[in-house]
Amino acid sequence: MDPVIRIFQSPAELAVEFASDIVSGIMAAVHKEQHFTIALSGGTTPKTLFSVLAEDFNGSIPWKNVHLFWGDERCVAPEDQHSNYKLAKEYLLDKIDIPVTNIHRIKGENDPVVEAGRYASEIKEFVKSKNGIPIFDLIILGMGTDGHTASIFPGQQALLTSDKLCDVSMNPVTSQKRITLTGKVLNNAALLAFLVTGKNKAWLVSEILTKAKEADYYPAAHIAPEKGKLEWLLDKEASIFLNQE
Repeated sequence: MDPVIRIFQSPAELAVEFASDIVSGIMAAVHKEQHFTIALSGGTTPKTLFSVLAEDFNGSIPWKNVHLFWGDERCVAPEDQHSNYKLAKEYLLDKIDIPVTNIHRIKGENDPVVEAGRYASEIKEFVKSKNGIPIFDLIILGMGTDGHTASIFPGQQALLTSDKLCDVSMNPVTSQKRITLTGKVLNNAALLAFLVTGKNKAWLVSEILTKAKEADYYPAAHIAPEKGKLEWLLDKEASIFLNQE
């Protein structure tokens, strides 16, 4: 199934429109008396999204019906400035009334191999699954300028096909260890949403979405759910090399 490509004039417009989509998804789950499970991402664009959710939509969301997870985390303490959890805490969690039991952070301060296994067990406990593979209602993804997504970097394609739900990766530039959801989990989500902004990623976006041969090198190009929906939400700058006729 081809991805849905949505282009917005600015990162702010993208955040507002996507926040509205998230609210609609949560309310649909509530109507069915179900929880809505989200795996969050780090980065600048999600930060804007978090602010919009907390400030503009907070009163519209029954947070007790939402369970928040993370798609990846750096192996740092939760108060570290590089922690994805810290970003979400500062811009979203501290501003909303969500039960502490609904916040499922990756404990980056722990031994990464042990933590990857523990987090996989926590996901199994709270996220619906089929054939042993979790089905998140929504996984939010970003993309680095090297084409990595979650914490799956170029040259680490084994993480895309790993039998594990969570695994340990390493940033090839900094050698920093990370914990990430694997391709098996990412590609089993009901909705996968790439949020990509900025002209520095425009050429990568073009190569991936036009299925250029070079894109095979980028882990982000291998996110292609068989049954779920895939959306690429771009600002105008990130879309400049796409044919928008």
